[in-house]
Amino acid sequence: MSATTQAPLLRNTNFRWLLGGGLVSMLGDQFSMLALPWLVLSLTNDSLSLGIAVALMGAPRAVLILFGGTIADRYSPRRVLLLSKYANAAILLALSGLLMLDQASVALAYAAALALGIASAFGIPAGTAILPQAVPPQALQTANSLQMGARQLSLLAGPLLAALVLGAHDGGQQTGMAALAAAFAIDALTFLFSAWTLRQVTLRPLAAAAAQGMWRDMAAGLSMVWRDMALRSCYAYWAVVAFFVMGPLQVALPVLASERLHGAPALGLLMGAHGAGTLAGMLASSLGGAWLRRRFGATLLAVDAIVAILLMALGQIDTAWQGAALLAVTGMLGGYVQVAIFTWIQRRVAPAMLGRAMALFMGIFLGLAPLSAAATGALLRHLSVGELFCAGGALLLAAAIAAALLTDIARIASTDHVTQA
Repeated sequence: MSATTQAPLLRNTNFRWLLGGGLVSMLGDQFSMLALPWLVLSLTNDSLSLGIAVALMGAPRAVLILFGGTIADRYSPRRVLLLSKYANAAILLALSGLLMLDQASVALAYAAALALGIASAFGIPAGTAILPQAVPPQALQTANSLQMGARQLSLLAGPLLAALVLGAHDGGQQTGMAALAAAFAIDALTFLFSAWTLRQVTLRPLAAAAAQGMWRDMAAGLSMVWRDMALRSCYAYWAVVAFFVMGPLQVALPVLASERLHGAPALGLLMGAHGAGTLAGMLASSLGGAWLRRRFGATLLAVDAIVAILLMALGQIDTAWQGAALLAVTGMLGGYVQVAIFTWIQRRVAPAMLGRAMALFMGIFLGLAPLSAAATGALLRHLSVGELFCAGGALLLAAAIAAALLTDIARIASTDHVTQA
């Protein structure tokens, strides 16, 4: 990413408020992501209870995210995002206060997980729809690159900061609950700070869309994606990719580290390499912008084909450094393409429909992630981890080749044209 591309954007007041507030909030999220599972395990020492808590947080996102995107389009992404941030802050402050009052219980943890999941179903689509209204169209690719890079950075640095707070957990049960309460309170304060920064952002006004009723608005969003052949083809293709890639990375990678490498330290190295590669790819995503805009679809399929080959190679490794090298490249390619995909959708879809379009896109991954993980776990009972990675990579490669031969995805170019709502 060139400094000349970054400089005008970083002088944009709107973007500075969005980036700064978003980074603080994303770092705060890692405190809750670490503290909530730890709270459940501290109370139950039961993996099933932990799984229920994770499901209670994830299920509302998958089920309600399209509804959340419709609400964002209907009432403005900033208003919905602000309400989501306030709701998250209230939930986390209440949870923190109850822990400090020694009212910890599994039911409380479950209720908090469910409430946070519902709030995120509205916040995620609103957050992804707001950027095109805040920055100039020509800066959208770079803005996505920096914003998504900041998110990836928070995933790397946030858990380390959260671990410092939760380190007090070793001081006994009461001290441990106080540390968890502090972690939730810190996250709540970051939500309030990011809500304040969001209030400083000035968005371009949109033409008022005719309200048709909530369910008709939702159906209109689905119909818009269906009528746009490029969107329909890409969304269907991404569903296939999500199913073949997410499960192996979430489930088979820990098994690979356990069976062939050196357990948890090796898994940490593999995940760190993938995360660092993803960050580098996101930050480099503005490179080759002109090429990418002319050959968006072809680049997308080529990257997936390369990732498929890397996944097959991952199944053959016997040292941690080999896996780290392969996953660093995989992450770099994936991060580069992620930014390009977000920018393509934001440019193609009319702003009045963007909340629903992004909600459907995110819903594909949120809905398929648990199915892919479950399928991977079941297959590992019958296949070795090497065979699983080879099979997943081969299926992804076949999907990319089939998309190139049987659809028009390879001929899609990224333009500033938007569909009409």
